[in-house]
Amino acid sequence: MNKASGGDGIPVELFQILKDDAVKVQHSICQQNWKTQQWPKDWKRSVFNPISKKGNAKECSNYCTIALISHASKVMLKILQARLQQYMNRELPDVQAGFRKGRGTRDQVANICWIIEKAREFQKNIYFCFIDYAKAFDCVDHNKLWKILKEMGIPDHLTCLLRNLYAGQEATVRPGHGTTDWFQIGKGVRQGCILSPCLFNLYAEYFMRNPGLEEAQAGIKIAGRNINNLRYADDTTLMAESEEVLKSLLMKVKEESEKVGLKLNIQKTKIMPSGPITSWQIDG
Repeated sequence: MNKASGGDGIPVELFQILKDDAVKVQHSICQQNWKTQQWPKDWKRSVFNPISKKGNAKECSNYCTIALISHASKVMLKILQARLQQYMNRELPDVQAGFRKGRGTRDQVANICWIIEKAREFQKNIYFCFIDYAKAFDCVDHNKLWKILKEMGIPDHLTCLLRNLYAGQEATVRPGHGTTDWFQIGKGVRQGCILSPCLFNLYAEYFMRNPGLEEAQAGIKIAGRNINNLRYADDTTLMAESEEVLKSLLMKVKEESEKVGLKLNIQKTKIMPSGPITSWQIDG
């Protein structure tokens, strides 16, 4: 599927056949792209292939989507990713392991297991909240994203390139036979784009800074450091030594995330206590 052509219909094999000639043309296009900050129309188009999961095939929620984008655009996207990476490394805290070199889900699972072991060793109660957001990547507000990038010190030239990539982007759905008409996309980070994890991480970092997660009294003390959350992109785990503090953290995160358009998936957000706990209402 990663070799299938995107909206421009150009297969990756063509670049392999043309070799040096393709490199020269691609280099010229990327230079022009960087200079003018404008993108070829075909580079802003995506083809969505819906893949059926288990359940009722008539329900849209029972499908996952594979997005195909132009192979030619991926060279420029790779350049922008390298530029963004330095700012992402500067802005993101250690607790965020999502899409970062040398980090992964195993690290966060190991961290949680280690915290639980230490809590048992020192006979302390630990309360975890595993947050799930509803369609997090699809709910990113573009205007808020550009403001966040500016506040985080991303250069204007880079932000303008990204804004122009998102402006007027189009998609079509290929349900198995034929395709739909092209339609505009006005929300969410681009599916199938290598920049999307970087952009979402910066977006999420912005609203996670606001709920007071750095307050000394909230969280768990480890080697003199206060830790109250672990993250892998949008998958967020809150932790505290009491039910009251955890609930307070959760409500703050819920409030701040809703300000940027992200909502908790209540059915999939779970509490894991090591001590007694009361009934909660976190929606409404």
